[in-house]
Formats: sequence, structure tokens, C-alpha cells
Amino acid sequence: MAVNLRKINEQVMVITGATSGIGLTTARMAASQGARLVLAARSADALDQLASELRRQGSQVATVAADVGKQDDVERIGQAAMERFGRIDTWVNNAGVSIYGRIEEVPIEDQQRVMQTNFWGVVYGSLEAVKRMKTRGGGALINLGSEVSTRAVPLQGVYSASKHAVKGYTDALRMELEKEGAPISVTLIRPSAIDTMFTVHAKNYMDKEPTLPPPVYAPELVAESILHAARHPVRDVFVGGHAKFASVGDFTMPRALDRFMQAFVFRQQQTDAPAAPGRRDALYAPDPATELRERQGMPRSVHEHSPYTALARHSGPLKTALLGAGALFAWSVLSRRAAR
Repeated sequence: MAVNLRKINEQVMVITGATSGIGLTTARMAASQGARLVLAARSADALDQLASELRRQGSQVATVAADVGKQDDVERIGQAAMERFGRIDTWVNNAGVSIYGRIEEVPIEDQQRVMQTNFWGVVYGSLEAVKRMKTRGGGALINLGSEVSTRAVPLQGVYSASKHAVKGYTDALRMELEKEGAPISVTLIRPSAIDTMFTVHAKNYMDKEPTLPPPVYAPELVAESILHAARHPVRDVFVGGHAKFASVGDFTMPRALDRFMQAFVFRQQQTDAPAAPGRRDALYAPDPATELRERQGMPRSVHEHSPYTALARHSGPLKTALLGAGALFAWSVLSRRAAR
């Protein structure tokens, strides 16, 4: 069955994790294009401030203070959308958090918390979105994966596992919905490293402060890709050429990529600064000091544009194949360098 998606200015859009980073950037961008929004996050105060900002600009906004790791909270998000706007056209499962540290040194309860937010939050949100959309003519379900959805990275093992799980769940759900002819588009967004509050919100078990390995991209690129998927049915969107490189490299030369990461990625995820004593994070509760910020402000340059993503969003199968071949070539060069 063909999936017909509304224009953004005709949509009711749910966004989780809406008060920071990618979620915040997407909320502001969607509001600027006329979408009616249902915004969810754990901080009621931050949601109120964001809603006031967007309403002053003429947007219609509903907010729900919710922890996506709790199914009852996620159901309240869906109910609020139906009560306020009568339908849901796009649901964006964006909320997520990470932990830095060797797997053996991260307490099990912290690993479980990451899975509860990153994976079960997507499960609860997907089920709620599908249930609501099936009764109102369909829509777009958009789940945030990562470049680590296929290629795990050291020092973020549980985060990698959660994003692997998100990919598997999203792919299986998509096939089941297509088989029954449900008019719902299911998209996995797979960003590279993005300049958000990601490392600030992550819990840290390393001796050094965490950072993102290059290249780092702007959150606007992810928001643009989310809104593209809300308007055009698409299976996957890689944000930043590096995300595609990682996927192709993992498929074609996994051991070479292992060696590359052992040689470079351990140190690329750590700054020279010692881990701050009493460091705050957002694993179990929001940090008010870091809410309503789209970017951390990385010390290295941030890529504001991605030619790969721009072309992939508007290309046919041939161009996509050529892009994949280019990604394979790039990884082969990197792998040879790492092996020397």
C-alpha cells in the first residue's frame, strides 16, 4: 500500500527528547515550517520554556513531561496528542543517552538504564505511534539509530548495543507493517557524531573527559533528515558520509575496521582533561543546567553541510550505489593506513 504523508505544515508531530540536541533542533525547525507539535522530555520546566518560545512565534504546541523508559509515560504522550490535535502524522523517537567506559567497569544497573531509554523507549514509542496511526490513516514513524547501529565502538559498548537493537527492531517492524499493508512509513535515521550535549549528558567511567571522534556534524543536518523522512517515505537516512562509511566498512572489512578502531578510536573519544570530580550527567535525571541547548560547541570544526547526505536524500538507486562504492573506497584507504 502506498504511504501518503502530509506536508510539514499540515502535520501533527510528536518528538521525544525535545529539550536538547537533535530533538530541540528538530522541534524548532518543524515549528518554523508550520507543524503542530507534541513535545516530550523529562523536564517539565524546560518543556514549558520551549513551548512558550514556540508559541510566541505562532506555533501550536502541547507538552508532556515523560520518561520514555516507562510505557505508561509514553502512552500519555500519545493520549495528549489525540486529545489536543486528534491525530498523529509523524512520531520521532529521539530520546537517548550514553555511557563512556569499558564494559567490564560499567555497573549493570547503568547498562540497563541505557537500554531502558534507548531501546525500550523506542519500542514503547513505536507501538504507541503505530496504534494511533492505524486508526487515523497512517503516518511516519522515525526512529533515531546511529552510525553505531551496525558498527560498534569501544568505550561505548552498551550504547552501541542499544542502537544495534533499535535497528533490528525497526527493520522487523517495518517488514511486518508492509506485509499487512499498513499505511505507515518506518525510517531509521543513522547520524554520525553530532555536536549536541551528547558527551555532557553521558555518564563517564573513564579517567579522562569524553569527547566525540571526528568528523563531527551539525544537529541541523539530522533535523533536516528527520523532516525529509516525515514528508517522504524512506527506509534509512545516513547523516554524514562517515555514518555510511562505517556501515559499508563493517560489512566489507570488519576485522580491518576493528584494527582501525583499536589504533585510533580509543584515544579519539577522550580529551586530555582529567575526568571532573562529581561530574553531572543525565542518565537517570535531566540536568537543568544543560537543558534547551542544541550544541555543546566542539573545540574542533563542525561540518555544517554533508554533500553525501544531501545527495542521498535526493538520489535514485544508481547514485546511491555510487555513493556506497565511494564509501567502500574511503574505508579501504583508512583501513590500509591503520594496518601500517
